[in-house]
Amino acid sequence: MFRKIGIITGSTRPGRKSLAIAQWVQQHAQQRTDADFDIVDIAEFKLPLLDEAIPSSAGQYEHTHTQNWAAAIDSYDGYIFVAPEYGHSISGALKNALDFVGPEWNDKAAGFVCYGAGEGVRAGEHLRLIAAELQMATVRAQVGLSLHSDFKNFETFSPVPLRNQQLDLMVEQVIRWSTALARLREVERGDSLLGASSTRVASL
Repeated sequence: MFRKIGIITGSTRPGRKSLAIAQWVQQHAQQRTDADFDIVDIAEFKLPLLDEAIPSSAGQYEHTHTQNWAAAIDSYDGYIFVAPEYGHSISGALKNALDFVGPEWNDKAAGFVCYGAGEGVRAGEHLRLIAAELQMATVRAQVGLSLHSDFKNFETFSPVPLRNQQLDLMVEQVIRWSTALARLREVERGDSLLGASSTRVASL
């Protein structure tokens, strides 16, 4: 079954590296024939600091920017997050984007490409905790990019060959889990429709 995967950039700052990394992920992943891979650039959505009055878990969004973001996230079966490590964690921009919506993340698979001086390890660990709260299933395989070895002069992205193998494994796991979780969501939607139908019959 063909799956749709969103590659989410994790930074909006000037001079960011996340977009170049996301493009590398997309170009490499598109060699597969069982999924489509889109770059979802959070900078393009121009999200302010969280300004929704109702908690995102309710799935009730007042503002157009939130509704647009929710529609984009809801359209994917799984995600690959490209996350820089800032201050031993993820960026504020990525955390803000994650906080804006709720049910749209649920029962989806997620993989991580993290980067930083220490390969973004701590960003990945924090992101796993956040994803768990949003009911995403995170795959074990992860790509860690080092500013020392995967960037020329700490600026130009040039991954060492090993990263391609690591990316292949992570993408494979994201596709498999996305396929399994899509079936779960289909069952849940069927149960919801059945429950709604039973309620209508009972009220006649």
